[in-house]
Amino acid sequence: MTTECPLCKPDREGIWFENQTGLVSWDAFPISQGHALVIPKRHVATMYDLPMEMQTALWMLVAEVRNRLKEELRPDGLNIGLNDGEAAGQTVMHAHIHIIPRWNGDVPDPRGGIRWIIPDKAQYWGDE
Repeated sequence: MTTECPLCKPDREGIWFENQTGLVSWDAFPISQGHALVIPKRHVATMYDLPMEMQTALWMLVAEVRNRLKEELRPDGLNIGLNDGEAAGQTVMHAHIHIIPRWNGDVPDPRGGIRWIIPDKAQYWGDE
């Protein structure tokens, strides 16, 4: 039994905007308001299966998402990244980039950011 890729046929109503290479959609399980995904229109498991020109076009979409979110939601910061492979936490095997708006106070101490994927190694600064 095969499962259909949920990112290959997105709900058109959930698409915020797009370019020739990719589209921007809202995350189905958002971490914060405005959590968006940049998704290549070509089905590939990893960004690095795409030609460099397509990777560049997708990162241009990321920049546009960042600019729009900064203007519309005014977050204090953003986490931007991708999970590349199952060992890195990728659960949908269609490449996509997360743009997650962050606000001061949304967690007690945001230091370390994405380093918290391995909690025992996240805190590299001394106790204060």
